[in-house]
Amino acid sequence: MTPTLSHAGARACPTLCALLLAGPALALDNALPDVVVTAVHDHSPVHVVADPKQPRQPVPASDAADYLKTIPGFSAIRSGGSNSDPVFRGQFGSRLPLLTNGAQMLGACPARMDAPSSYISPDTFDALTVIKGPQTVVWGPGASAGVVRFDRERPDFSEGNVRFSASLLGASAGRNDQTADLQAGSDRMYVRATANHSHSQDYRDGQGRRVPSAWDKWNTDVALGFTPDAHTLLELSAGVGDGQARYGGRGMDGSQFRRDSWGLRFEQHHITPWLAKLEAQLYRNEADHVMDNFTLRTPPATGMMAGGMASNVRRTTTGGRVAATLQPAEALSLVAGLDFLRSPHDKRSGTPSQPYGAQPWQRDAKFSGLGAFAELAWQAREDTRWAGGLRLDRAEAWRYAAGGGMGGMGGMGGMAPMATAEHRARHALPGGFVRWERTLAPQGASVYAGLGHVQRFPDYWELISPANSAAAFATLQPEKTTQLDVGARWQGEGWQLWGSAYLGQVRDYILFDYQGMAGARVRNVDARTAGLELGGSRRLDAAWTLQGTLAYAWGRNTTDGRPLPQMPPLEARLGLDYAQGPWSAGALWRVAAAQRRHADGQGNVVGQDLGASAGFGVFSLNAGYRVNRRLKLAAGVDNLFDKTYAEHLNLAGNAGFGYPGSVRIHEPGRTLWLRADVAF
Repeated sequence: MTPTLSHAGARACPTLCALLLAGPALALDNALPDVVVTAVHDHSPVHVVADPKQPRQPVPASDAADYLKTIPGFSAIRSGGSNSDPVFRGQFGSRLPLLTNGAQMLGACPARMDAPSSYISPDTFDALTVIKGPQTVVWGPGASAGVVRFDRERPDFSEGNVRFSASLLGASAGRNDQTADLQAGSDRMYVRATANHSHSQDYRDGQGRRVPSAWDKWNTDVALGFTPDAHTLLELSAGVGDGQARYGGRGMDGSQFRRDSWGLRFEQHHITPWLAKLEAQLYRNEADHVMDNFTLRTPPATGMMAGGMASNVRRTTTGGRVAATLQPAEALSLVAGLDFLRSPHDKRSGTPSQPYGAQPWQRDAKFSGLGAFAELAWQAREDTRWAGGLRLDRAEAWRYAAGGGMGGMGGMGGMAPMATAEHRARHALPGGFVRWERTLAPQGASVYAGLGHVQRFPDYWELISPANSAAAFATLQPEKTTQLDVGARWQGEGWQLWGSAYLGQVRDYILFDYQGMAGARVRNVDARTAGLELGGSRRLDAAWTLQGTLAYAWGRNTTDGRPLPQMPPLEARLGLDYAQGPWSAGALWRVAAAQRRHADGQGNVVGQDLGASAGFGVFSLNAGYRVNRRLKLAAGVDNLFDKTYAEHLNLAGNAGFGYPGSVRIHEPGRTLWLRADVAF
């Protein structure tokens, strides 16, 4: 008997379909995107800005990581169909914080089965912003690789009191997605409800072999906003979600991805001539995650996990920030503020005969942080701009071990007794940057150079998860990254080019060593990193546009004298787009080079290098038709030639599914998809 995914998330479908059918009764005319996105380009010197609602190719999975892969420099550690872990410039985890409306949603799984990206559905957000490198201090600590922000914008009711948009997607392997976004309000208040559901069965690779990869997910979020005037906003939000996912690369599947969120934010603009903005935010995000080997697969009959095992982990992240934007002069702007975060982690386990729900929670870790920041922008001349910032953080961590004594919540609220916690704190983690930007021509050509430094306190996965966690907790040092970022942008009539590059020195880089059955061990090494992203587009005529991107990341472990592990290979994308009247079409050729720089047996908490990987090329096509001003259809075929290939960053296969432990999991073969977008 083959276990199958339940359709708990399908309860959202009737509501979504009802909203779709009710759409024509709404009165607002909203513009729909004209083309399917095949490449995302730099927006400003260090920013990438994209619209996550816009259809794109390849067809996105149900998580944020797969959307981010369309941006040059991004890749993902793959384990099957859903819940990949994003990697930017070869950097991973808390080096790349993911924020939703300014809040952090941290996963609970010790092996990051529920990575923060797995709780984010890109289609339900209005804007995606990526800040490259340590080039900002206002969005939290430790962001050595960059910052990723998914945001929902304040609704605009200048053209009507109701706005509605929705999309339906159907694809191979039983894939079906539904998304709806309803906004209603006035100049005094509004309510916004977003919902999505995503489902897929196991896909087949280019050889026709079934890959355990099915998922079923849903999310619902509601926001109530009060806008007493055009410059003031008070918003209360709440959200919930859940799901399941099968993994060909893990010994367990995810049978629950429960998310409970709430937030409160306040913004006021144009307060005085020198006080441009005040903002404050509080949030609470809880991840309640279950992994087991019997709900979505047949449990093994022998071994340590024979008969079935389950692990239930919970992480509650409470945080907030307050910031003020000052403009003491027309050419100066200063953002200064404080932010904080508190994040305890609990766990319990069970078997089919002794359910985990009947067991008490045990606290194994708690993290907290407090930071102060100030970021200044100075328009020195009409063509010259300087930006810089300073940040100082205090970080604390507690590690609990099972045993006597009363820990955690003092034995109350279903918490088990625990030993007195080990504690460590870092009272001063300084960081900062300075950046020079110069406009070279009226057409918009510009260059920039920035130098940044960040110190990152070890996270839960580095201090608590490794086999040598006791030693790691006592000795692991904060990571210290100093990086030079440079870039340029040129554009003219019908064309644009851009490029960015970086060179970094990392002291006490946190590295995982995998030593057979003993498990992963973690230590500090020194490292150097470098790389670049290039892109451009050329309008060939009124209908045709040619575009391309290139990304390369390089790293070296200077302590061991070998390559830094988990570095993606050189990757290029070449696209050709057509748009004329109601019709659009596009072609995308993605090429990844062979990766021969690797450090076998080393990596991070999720993945390790498995040796060299082969290069590959994947060709995809899409076409779209605007039926009217409210409805647009798009269809496509990904991996047109049914290529069999695997990404370099990849979990090893799991023997429970018949994959040798040293074999990478193949990506989907030929995939057909059809999408409908409506907006009113």
